[in-house]
Amino acid sequence: MAELPAGPKTGAEEPGVSSAPGPAVVLIEDEPPIRRFLRAGLTGHGYRLFEAATGEAGLMEVATRQPDIIILDLGLPDIDGLEVIRRLREWSTTPIIVLSARGQERDKITALDAGADDYVSKPFGVGELLARMRVALRNVARGLKEGGESAFSVGDLHVDLARRQVLVAGKPVHLTPIEYRLLTTLIRHAGKILTHQHLLREVWGPSLTEQAQYLRVYIAQLRRKLEADPARPRYVLTEPGVGYRLAAE
Repeated sequence: MAELPAGPKTGAEEPGVSSAPGPAVVLIEDEPPIRRFLRAGLTGHGYRLFEAATGEAGLMEVATRQPDIIILDLGLPDIDGLEVIRRLREWSTTPIIVLSARGQERDKITALDAGADDYVSKPFGVGELLARMRVALRNVARGLKEGGESAFSVGDLHVDLARRQVLVAGKPVHLTPIEYRLLTTLIRHAGKILTHQHLLREVWGPSLTEQAQYLRVYIAQLRRKLEADPARPRYVLTEPGVGYRLAAE
């Protein structure tokens, strides 16, 4: 079944599927030469890149693609990058790395205080940016750990959060980026009931909190891939009228 439909294409096509999809990046940058430069550098290192040339388009890309990391220019043609950060931080904790020609210390402090995770001044080298991206992604992996563990296991289901690998009975399972995000959201709260609105907000953003049909579709897809009998799930459990819960044992 297809992913949640996206708006008009604004960047690179999504590559072929793999058992462990590479990290997804949304690049919000209005200068075509910089987009081309980063497209070559990031896709060449295994990242899946989605691009937007304006702040509004970037916000839509983030809500649709649910990336692992966001790269943001502050000088956008429609809305200031700082406003993009503030609006993202209303609902998303995805790491944001700012790229900007504004190199003054006060500009960096303002961006970081608004919610950015890192700041790279233009001009920059792709090696430096890649290193900072790796740090941001490691921080996310550490944040997903429960009790110091970087993996989650229950029954035949094993999820290696650091490597983004999902195994069922020892066999790798391919999950789409949204399916994987849904699963890791459930893992962070394993054993606890999560309401439909909570899951929709964390996985799709605030604009879809009333669209429960999206959640039902992806829960069904997740069960088909993880459960021996999707009609009688062992792991992804329904709490009627409330939401879903991931079995913890």
